[in-house]
Amino acid sequence: MKKVVELFWDVASPYTYLAHTQMAGLEARTGAEVQYRPFLLGGVFKSTDNLMPGANPYKAAYLVKDLARWRDHYQVPMKMPALEVIFPLSSLLPMRLATAADLAGQGRTLATAFFQAYWVQGRNVGEESEARGVVEEAGLDAAALFAAAQTGPVKDRLRANTEEAVSRGAFGAPAIFVGDQLYFGNDRLMFVEAALRG
Repeated sequence: MKKVVELFWDVASPYTYLAHTQMAGLEARTGAEVQYRPFLLGGVFKSTDNLMPGANPYKAAYLVKDLARWRDHYQVPMKMPALEVIFPLSSLLPMRLATAADLAGQGRTLATAFFQAYWVQGRNVGEESEARGVVEEAGLDAAALFAAAQTGPVKDRLRANTEEAVSRGAFGAPAIFVGDQLYFGNDRLMFVEAALRG
């Protein structure tokens, strides 16, 4: 049976974008399947009394340097928070759309599109017009997804995903699970891979 990696993600998280860039390689090397699970990072922070690193000026200054190092290490394109992209991003709309897409079996497609639009192109995907453009460019039905994003089932699923992640120990993003084991951050992917191989 194929092993599964659950990636709880929010487009607003720079380290989740970095982890995302490594998922296809992880799948190719291990034969595992990565399942993208949209959640709200702000809800996770609130539930766990955690603060985003950018809320602390010392951590914020280090954040940009650290992200640039990881970007260069992975050799991927990335805009820097606050310097080149709107940060923090209001991610409620894109994450509702992502949840609607996930329920329609198109979640990973839209996750990839949102990550590309925000972290590579520097677009404010928290705005409706930009989010709509991203959905359309991804080849998805924007009218259907925007309508679904306002429904109770989609809102409930996003809330449930967030609560589930917290109940399993998540306190930030990316929250990556192999079975019941949590791996936090893009810098723990070697442990994820070891668990898959083990």
